[in-house]
Amino acid sequence: MANRDILFLLPHGFPDGPGAPYYCPDCTQIAGLIRLSPELMARIDIRYAQFTRPRPEIVELVGESNQSCPLLILDPESPAPVFGCGVNPRTRLRFLNSAAAIGIWFLVS
Repeated sequence: MANRDILFLLPHGFPDGPGAPYYCPDCTQIAGLIRLSPELMARIDIRYAQFTRPRPEIVELVGESNQSCPLLILDPESPAPVFGCGVNPRTRLRFLNSAAAIGIWFLVS
């Protein structure tokens, strides 16, 4: 990581069985926040994960039990969040895995 946090989102319109394409409400909320605050783009590396699991890139960074999206993996140089932060014991990477915690982090960091 090059001094940027990594944000994993699910793409809009992914397939999940028959019917219309689906979207993740929490990922859409974070995507909307970024669209309203374009200065966030300079601070984060946005990556899109596949809908189906396992999500190998996420699993490699923070483990199989933490592959839900949205997911913000904090750069080691980023300050520590006050709450809602997980840490992968193997990689020591810190992460936020709820839209509420990510949104607050963007507003206060």
